[in-house]
Amino acid sequence: MKEVIFLAHIQTQEEKYRMMTEDPVPKLIGHLAVPTIISMMITSFYNMADTFFVGRIGTSATAAVGVAFPIMAIMQALGFFCGHGSGNSISRKLGAQKADEAKELAATGFFGGLLFGILVTVLGLLFLTPLAKILGSTDTILPFTKDYLGIILLGAPFMTSQFVLNNQLRFQGNAFYAMIGVTVGALLNIVLDPILIFTFNMGISGAALATVFSQLVSFAILLIGIRISGCIPIRVRNIRLSKERLGEITGGGLPSLFRQGLASIATMTLNLGANPYGDAAIAAMSIVGRIAMFAGSALIGFGQGFQPVCGFNYGAKKYARVREAFSFCVKVSAVLLFIIAVIGFAMSDSLIGIFRDDPEVIRIGTLALRFQCLTFTLNGWIVFNNMMMQTIGKTFYASVLASARQGLFFIPAILILPHFCGILGIQSAQAAADILTVIITTILYRIVMKEIKAEELSESK
Repeated sequence: MKEVIFLAHIQTQEEKYRMMTEDPVPKLIGHLAVPTIISMMITSFYNMADTFFVGRIGTSATAAVGVAFPIMAIMQALGFFCGHGSGNSISRKLGAQKADEAKELAATGFFGGLLFGILVTVLGLLFLTPLAKILGSTDTILPFTKDYLGIILLGAPFMTSQFVLNNQLRFQGNAFYAMIGVTVGALLNIVLDPILIFTFNMGISGAALATVFSQLVSFAILLIGIRISGCIPIRVRNIRLSKERLGEITGGGLPSLFRQGLASIATMTLNLGANPYGDAAIAAMSIVGRIAMFAGSALIGFGQGFQPVCGFNYGAKKYARVREAFSFCVKVSAVLLFIIAVIGFAMSDSLIGIFRDDPEVIRIGTLALRFQCLTFTLNGWIVFNNMMMQTIGKTFYASVLASARQGLFFIPAILILPHFCGILGIQSAQAAADILTVIITTILYRIVMKEIKAEELSESK
């Protein structure tokens, strides 16, 4: 009821501006973060549901879901490129009270995401078999990958577009509507998975069909949310393929494209690196990835509550509120991540066993998960720096940082460490990458803080 009252209060752009620039920062972030945390955790939970139910089919089927994940990450990367790119700029434009420019960004970002999704569908289906092999499928995994991925690709336009809509809603301070769209789709997927996989005997194809249908439902709900929430409307006539608008979307979305795109390449590299150790190793690392994603989803959701506050206030030149929001989020996240890491370390074997009751999968996955738990607390510092830099338009720094964890450091680690440590190198690569990413994050943080201080001094003259 409180959330409904709160939403009713922010329907006009003027009221929204006052709320974002004047309400106490901790309270404001809390209001915006609760829906995004819920939606992120439920999204991660339904990703885990696919792995859980497919795990009942067999180890090769479980591995196939992990092998197909890079393509889903590419869809997310393209959706986030257009969604974060337009959403970041929209929040700053609204903070600067430039609504007409915000309308152009909303339309261009949405239809750009739709076009990218169509391209993924066409190209993916044309090259399905070689794509499945490149992603790391063994001969035993390949049939499952083709069955699963062939259906997932059909839903690419809706997947990319719903990521755009979700982010545009969030960046305009309407996280509740974004939560509804994502949550309904996720819950529907969880319900449909066992029905299609087991009741209708569709196997791994049923899991894929459940995912595509749920994404379509999410897309429809989010599109309705844009219309009824008081957000900037999305209209074809507002599309602007000008250098200025495309530059703003590219600048705001490039870090997300690097982050998600490199995550896709990193997963592909991980699958190929684990390939010599058999299907159990690929399945184990796939399960560890899903668990880590679920554990980190609360952090990402919390950060998504921070981003509109950061963007609005940076656009309104309220730099003190930007710093306050950043400091608050880093401190809270450090405490919560530490608690999650301790629990995850202690229960690693039980968590892996939930998804696949295979002694070899459990053995490999347990140690890999414990390595990730050792550095998990560091992720708050990394993520909030990245989000802040991206949201305030520091594209170069944000892109470097977005590339670091999964690209600059993880990919070399996964290629180099196994030569010296065998499978232990596969299991410890993410922890090694996290430590190196913290170092570069701290360096970039100091640079960006100096630049913000200089901007603040310039405005005060």
